[in-house]
Amino acid sequence: MAIRLKRPKYVHVYTDNRGKTRAYLRRPGQPQVALPGPIHSPDFMQAYHKAMATPQEPKQAGVASVKSGTMNSLIVAYYASSAFTSLAASTQSTYRNQLEIFREHYGDLSVKGFKAKHADTILGTLAKTSTAQAHKLRKRLLMLMALAVKWDYRDDNPMLLASKINHKEKGYRTWTEEDIASYRKHWKEGTSQRLALEILLHTGLRRSDACKLGRQHRQGNRHVVKIKKSGETITVSIPVHATLEKHLKTVSGNLTYVVSKFGKGYTEESFSNLVCEAAEEAGLPPDSSPHGLRKACCRRLAESGCSTVQIMAITGQSLSVVERYIREYNKEKAAEAGMKKVKDKG
Repeated sequence: MAIRLKRPKYVHVYTDNRGKTRAYLRRPGQPQVALPGPIHSPDFMQAYHKAMATPQEPKQAGVASVKSGTMNSLIVAYYASSAFTSLAASTQSTYRNQLEIFREHYGDLSVKGFKAKHADTILGTLAKTSTAQAHKLRKRLLMLMALAVKWDYRDDNPMLLASKINHKEKGYRTWTEEDIASYRKHWKEGTSQRLALEILLHTGLRRSDACKLGRQHRQGNRHVVKIKKSGETITVSIPVHATLEKHLKTVSGNLTYVVSKFGKGYTEESFSNLVCEAAEEAGLPPDSSPHGLRKACCRRLAESGCSTVQIMAITGQSLSVVERYIREYNKEKAAEAGMKKVKDKG
């Protein structure tokens, strides 16, 4: 198996609409710096270390340099607003990455002069490469233009007239019981890879919360975790499953349960890599992700007879999300029940 090198800190990589891979150093509050590719090459690492050695400027990126009335100024205002700062850190990162790519190419456009035809051209070009990215950018622009109306940049929202992107969300694949058994067979008790699976499977936490789970969350026979969702902080109190308890007894004195061989905790991204690479090594399909284990947790709870309200209390998810996660399970049970009725009639 090829070794996956860890992406250097603050480096963002994306493929532009011409199919070229671009890399940038984006330190918080600092101007972005273009880096030569390919990533991890000698030229890349030399430029990266030179940029990292440059003293940081004591100002917020883009605030003093943006021109009033442009997309740049609107996006900077959005970053400073409660509409953005109240979001979970992981959501902020996702939205910022999408908007920064847009800013790089179209940041100087006038907010007032932005029309639906401009949006159609921008999104249509992006859709040639990725309908998923075009669909996500359309949602971000719809939100930005709504704020532009609210903040008196303009009087209407042109995104309401922009064409929708023909894109169907595939979602994350739910791990099967066969997947879970194969993973457990390959990764024995006492490994970080095994503990990561047991935590995800028996808590239903997101990867961003699962990677931080530790002794500080333990209250008696429960884990009490505060999670940030859609700008709101909610608390979930999850009873410790007997299987998870058995694995937690193998944990050393670290505050965080899942740590590297050096005793350090994982970030959200490195935790995800840990699970994905472990799944690959165990022979699972390439789309086996931490989120797929979260969905497997919901499926298992549904199979055990839990109501949607009970599942929501454990995972902290909304009703619509839980119903979507267990939809396939419900379809299978409905089909079984329907066929049983036919059999009963002879």
